[in-house]
Amino acid sequence: MKILNWSYVLILFLCFSCKSEAPLETKVDFYESQLFKDVQLNNVFKDSKTFVDLVPDRSYQELISLYEQEKIKNDFKLEDFVNSHFSDQFNIGGQFETDTTKNMYQHISHIWGMLTRAPDKAKVHASLIPLPKAYVVPGGRFREIYYWDSYFTIEGLLADKKETLAANMVDNFSHLIDTLGFIPNGTRNYYLSRSQPPFYTLMVTSLTDGNDQQFLEYLPYIEKEYHFWMDGESVINPGEMSKHAVKTTKGTVLNRYWDKRDSPRQESYKEDVHLASQFNTEAEKKNLYSNLRAGAESGWDFSSRWYGEPDNFGSITTTTIAPVDLNCLLFYMEDQLARGYQLKGVAEKAEAYAKKAEARKKAIQDLFWSNKTSYFMDLDLPQATVRDQLTLAGAFPLFFNLATDDQALKVKEHFMNDFLKDGGLLTTLEHSGQQWDAPNGWAPLQWIAVKGLLNYGYQQEAKEIMVRWLELNEKVYANTGKMMEKYNVEDVTLLSGGGEYDLQDGFGWTNGVALGFKQMLDKME
Repeated sequence: MKILNWSYVLILFLCFSCKSEAPLETKVDFYESQLFKDVQLNNVFKDSKTFVDLVPDRSYQELISLYEQEKIKNDFKLEDFVNSHFSDQFNIGGQFETDTTKNMYQHISHIWGMLTRAPDKAKVHASLIPLPKAYVVPGGRFREIYYWDSYFTIEGLLADKKETLAANMVDNFSHLIDTLGFIPNGTRNYYLSRSQPPFYTLMVTSLTDGNDQQFLEYLPYIEKEYHFWMDGESVINPGEMSKHAVKTTKGTVLNRYWDKRDSPRQESYKEDVHLASQFNTEAEKKNLYSNLRAGAESGWDFSSRWYGEPDNFGSITTTTIAPVDLNCLLFYMEDQLARGYQLKGVAEKAEAYAKKAEARKKAIQDLFWSNKTSYFMDLDLPQATVRDQLTLAGAFPLFFNLATDDQALKVKEHFMNDFLKDGGLLTTLEHSGQQWDAPNGWAPLQWIAVKGLLNYGYQQEAKEIMVRWLELNEKVYANTGKMMEKYNVEDVTLLSGGGEYDLQDGFGWTNGVALGFKQMLDKME
C-alpha cells in the first residue's frame, strides 16, 4: 500500500513537471537569439532601437524556430520576414503639427496631450513594461517613460498646474519600485538590468511640496529604492566595489553606475558590437559592454566624462568612477529618509540615516572637491583621486546645498567664465563628437545649475543662464516649430549634433524646464 501511494505521488510530480516546462520555454532570451542578432547587424532598421520596440505576432520562441526554418530557403528575405511578423502597435504619432498661432509656451501646454499615453494594457509578447496610470513620454524615438527625464517633465507639469498627471507619473514610479524593486532606465524589458540617476525622491518632494502626511505615503518606496542602490554595501571591504556600492580605501561608502549585464545593449546592438570590434578577447569586449551599459545608466550616454584615455571612446571606464552627481542624489535620499523617520517618530532609524547623509556630505565636500581646479569633480576609484575633467555635474552639490559658500563662489565663477555660452551652459568643455559634450547644452543640467546658483544667492547669474537658454529655445521653435532634446549653445544658428541617433523632438524635459524657467523669471520681475 505504501508503495502504491508513493508511486501515485511520483506520477503526480512528473505530470506537474511536464506541464510546467512549456511556459519555461517561452522565457528564452530573445536578445541572445540568432534572429535578433541578424536583424540588428544587417541594418534592417537604421536605428537599432526600432526593432526592440516592435511587437511580434507570436511568442519569441515560435518566431526563433520559424526563422531557423525559413532562412534556409532560397527566396528568403530577412526584411520581409520581419515585416510579416513584427509591427509597431505603440506608435503615438511621433510627428507634431505645430499651430503657428501659438507661442512656445502655449505650444508646450498643448503638446502635453500629444506626449501623454493612457494606462497600458499588458501585451504578452512585447518589450513594453505596462504602467497602471497615464504618463508623459519624452517624444521622438522615446515612446516609453524614462526615469530621470521624468523629474524635469514633472516640474513642468506642476508649473503648468497639471498636478493630477504629475501625481500619476510619481505613482507609476512607485508601482515600478513596488513590483520590480527599482526603477529601470525606461519601461522596456531590455532596460531591466539597470536604472538611471535616482530622481524619485526629488519627484516626491516636488509633488508633496511640504505636505508631510502625503510625503510619508511615499517613504516606503524611497527606502526600497535606496536599498537597491546600496545593495552589496554590507559585503564589501575598503577598496572594493559590489554592484552600485563602493568603499574607498578609508571605508567611505559611495556609489557608482553599474549594469548587471556585460553584453551589447539591445537597443544599440550594432553600435556596441562595432565599437567592440577593436578588441581581440572576449574579456575585453565584455568589459567594454559593462562600461557602455553603466554609461547608459548615468543618463550621459555618451560623454568624454567617462573616458579612461583622451579621445578614445573604447577606453570608457564608467564603472571605475564615483560620479559626483550620483552621490549627491544618494545624499538626498538619505537626508529625506532621515526626515521621514523623524516625522514618524522612529528616532533610531532617523538617526541612522542622518549619520549616513552627514558622512556623504563630508565626502562630497572633501573627496569630490579639487583644490587644483576649485571645482567639484568625479572620483577615480582605482587611483582614489579626483579626475581632471570639468563637467556640469559639478553643479549638483550646489543644487543640494552641499557646497560651502567658498566652494559655491568658485563653482559659480566656472559657470560664468567657462561653461556659459550664447545659448546657455555647456555640458563639458570637450568637443569629442559625443552628444553629452560641447557644443551641446541639455535642459536638465541648465535646471540643476540655475537652482544651485539660486540656493547660494546668485540671482543675476541664474537669470542670465535662464534668459539665454529660453531665447535659444524660442529661436529654434520659431524656425522649426519644435522643442528639441538638446541644443547647440555655442553656435545658436545651428541645431545640436553628435550621438548614436538623430536629433529628437517632443521633448519632455525641455518642455518642463522651459515652463519652470518662465515661472521663475516671472516671479523675479
